[in-house]
Amino acid sequence: MTRRVEVVPVEGLPEIGAGDSLGALIVEAVSVTGEGIRSEDVLVVSQKVVSKAEGRFVNLADVEPGERARDLAARLGKDPRLVELILRESVDVVRAERDVLIVEGRSGWISANAGIDASNVPGADRVTLLPAEPDASARRLRAEIRDATGALPGVVIADSFGRPWRLGQTDVAIGCAGIAPLDDWRGRSDRDGGELAATVIAVADELAAAADLARGKDEGVPVAMVRGVARFVTSDDGPGAAALRRARDEDLFR
Repeated sequence: MTRRVEVVPVEGLPEIGAGDSLGALIVEAVSVTGEGIRSEDVLVVSQKVVSKAEGRFVNLADVEPGERARDLAARLGKDPRLVELILRESVDVVRAERDVLIVEGRSGWISANAGIDASNVPGADRVTLLPAEPDASARRLRAEIRDATGALPGVVIADSFGRPWRLGQTDVAIGCAGIAPLDDWRGRSDRDGGELAATVIAVADELAAAADLARGKDEGVPVAMVRGVARFVTSDDGPGAAALRRARDEDLFR
């Protein structure tokens, strides 16, 4: 059976500030378009607006870099204040060379600069940090939408990550609620009847990447609805995007 998937950008959201009810603002923006949020939909939300709503801002002027940060910054050609923040938001430095700082962040994701970002952040020398607990953020956002509409859609919090061995960035899920983040085909049959032994589809990441195609980085549209994926939406919040993390003892490259 061929399935049709539709991605609908959610336009009209205001600039998000600390303490804003992001779920209520998303519901309002969707209602203006005449669309309604349904329980079989998945809302993909940019990490940036989640961080803004949670007040995850830092002014670099308030950061005093330590000795380790200054040493790394000099070697990598980075702002030592930014490096200090990266170290504070990390549990391990995975790679530091050729002006790139790859770390394992406190929420478990391995990425450049611990996801700290200055793009689309009002104010000079102001940056956002990733949500402290992205899966918890997704659960709260889902609850806000349920309280406002009665619907219980899936929610994915997406961020742009680079990928080893491939050029370019793609959006991936760093948090989710109400969806099965992985679709395990191991033990099932392919179209010719052969048993699949290794196929586990990263559904949450694919939803994040699909939604990004409908949201330009310079358009101020941080949310998209994905429709046609009801088979992945669950009534409970589920295991979250943490289920996508590869265990360290299974990582061949660390």
